[in-house]
Amino acid sequence: MTNQVSQDITVKGDVSTIYNIWAEFETFPHFMKYVNSIVKTGERTSHWEVSGPLGMKVEWDAETTRLDENQRIGWNTKDRDGTITTSGEVVFAQLPNAQTHVSVTMNYTVPGGKAGEAIATLFSDPGKRLEEDLRNFKVYVENGLLQPAVID
Repeated sequence: MTNQVSQDITVKGDVSTIYNIWAEFETFPHFMKYVNSIVKTGERTSHWEVSGPLGMKVEWDAETTRLDENQRIGWNTKDRDGTITTSGEVVFAQLPNAQTHVSVTMNYTVPGGKAGEAIATLFSDPGKRLEEDLRNFKVYVENGLLQPAVID
């Protein structure tokens, strides 16, 4: 069975800045509580490691399926065992007063059995987790926690 969760938030900053920050997936562990690491494995692929229930480590590979600059980022994932798949998109819209509306929709399928039970626990309240991640993203962006690289 496929489940869907959606959340949105308004973030201070122009759409180009917000889009570019989100497009740097490797920074997600700074504001996504359960994401331990994301490693870019190709131009549009990455490997994710997250913390699951009872200290369980969950890993999957992701493919970016859509990159519409300053508008939309889409993805698909499949874990290494082929037991859980996700897909989704993030939509960005410029608002007045240098603000950006960020809307995330995620679809996920969890199998039955013991593995499915463990994974379901990880996604026990994905709407709440997504809401928390978006609030953390807002703080991350608005408090200037991204430091620009120093160029010599």
